[in-house]
Amino acid sequence: MTVRDIRFYGDPVLRTPCAEIETIDEGVRALVDDLIDTVKVPGRAGVAAPQIGVGLRAFSYNVDGRIGAILNPRIVEVRGEKQPTGEGCLSVPNLWHDTPRHPYARVEGIDVDGNPVTLEGEGVFAQMLQHETDHLDGIVYLHRLDKPERAVAMRQVRESDWF
Repeated sequence: MTVRDIRFYGDPVLRTPCAEIETIDEGVRALVDDLIDTVKVPGRAGVAAPQIGVGLRAFSYNVDGRIGAILNPRIVEVRGEKQPTGEGCLSVPNLWHDTPRHPYARVEGIDVDGNPVTLEGEGVFAQMLQHETDHLDGIVYLHRLDKPERAVAMRQVRESDWF
């Protein structure tokens, strides 16, 4: 079991769009194993590859007993008006802010065998799909906040003991 360290906000890997996974080799399989081991730590809903320092399009999830990983995910559908939803991030520890998210999301990608995968859900699962896909596009949830809330969040980041 390899639980990888989480990279914190300010690390350039978190603001860099990730590369597509073109070949599924042993390195990619090991990455997926590490992502799943890392997301199984209690209190975690998702871990994206850049959060463990890897600039590839992959994330793992652990929501309501659903545990797995997806490669090259893309959001293909969202439904409903964005709603402010309490959200935090392992890469921005100890902060919690209402983040606008759609109540439904559907993501398509592939598994470690190259088979097509569709993940979809509402509520927390939809929020996780949007949050983790954002990570793969170099977006941290703080950048989804409205300007006044983002100013508060950035002040909290600057005052944190981990930044």
